[in-house]
Amino acid sequence: MNVHKNARTTLHSRALIVSRVLDDGRPPVSVAADFGISERTVYKWLARYRVEGRAGLCDRSSAARHLPHKLPEAWVELILRLRRVYRMTALAIAGRLQLARSTVAAVLKRHRLNRLRLLDPPAPARRYEHAAPGDMIHLDIKKLARFRRIGHRITGDRTHASRGAGWDFVHVCIDDHSRLAYIEVLETEKKEAAAGFLKRAVAWFAAKGVTVRRVMTDNGSCYRSKLFNKTCQTFGAKHVYTKPYTPRTNGKAERLIQTLLREWAYARPYPNSERRNADLPRWLRIYNEERAHASLGNRPPISRLKPVQ
Repeated sequence: MNVHKNARTTLHSRALIVSRVLDDGRPPVSVAADFGISERTVYKWLARYRVEGRAGLCDRSSAARHLPHKLPEAWVELILRLRRVYRMTALAIAGRLQLARSTVAAVLKRHRLNRLRLLDPPAPARRYEHAAPGDMIHLDIKKLARFRRIGHRITGDRTHASRGAGWDFVHVCIDDHSRLAYIEVLETEKKEAAAGFLKRAVAWFAAKGVTVRRVMTDNGSCYRSKLFNKTCQTFGAKHVYTKPYTPRTNGKAERLIQTLLREWAYARPYPNSERRNADLPRWLRIYNEERAHASLGNRPPISRLKPVQ
């Protein structure tokens, strides 16, 4: 009769098996029948217990203790060197060292060098902050779909999309030092819209006692236009471009856009895009004057500005 069906998997049951043979004097064949295991298994646990005590009844790793065909460490180091220094593929390394490709591939995978991108660790984040408000403002644009009813991001239903409703273009500006933000929703992302937005942003900052000295943008056509550059010159501001294909250069604007989407654009079920856009001034006031900012010691951006005399 099987009284312990989990005998092969529990330490307690193994101890009972040993106890019934050694303490109770039961024959191994009878104990095996009680626990629903083979007589050979009973003898295995008895042998382990006699040599190691209770510790011998614990599970052991199934990994082999001795690997006669294991690749010597010197060969492993050579494989890794050819990969790191010369960026050779597993096939090329196998050919050079006269090894099986599978062997080389296994070594590279074990050391996380099996993908080319893993050879170059990601560049550390370059965090910087200009010394005073206005030393640098970051500009960017986010394209948002217009809608006539609650969108699929809220309902999860794409069958009632507001097709043909068009697009809104959210122009954002953030001060590098204070993180103070100025944002508008415009109908286009063309040079005239970008230049007009810059004028209004500079005037908005000036009303708060901040003089803009540098303007950073990406390499979009509206920012590359003569009109936009002439607008920068009008205010005596130097125009700085981000490094191509490197959005982290303009990281503060990118982070602002992500916060904007999460806490404003997709934060509530607006019935249409007009209501969404009408809610932007309320959110922006909270962002600038109330919302705690981690990089500012959990204070709002407005706290970094001196009161206007």
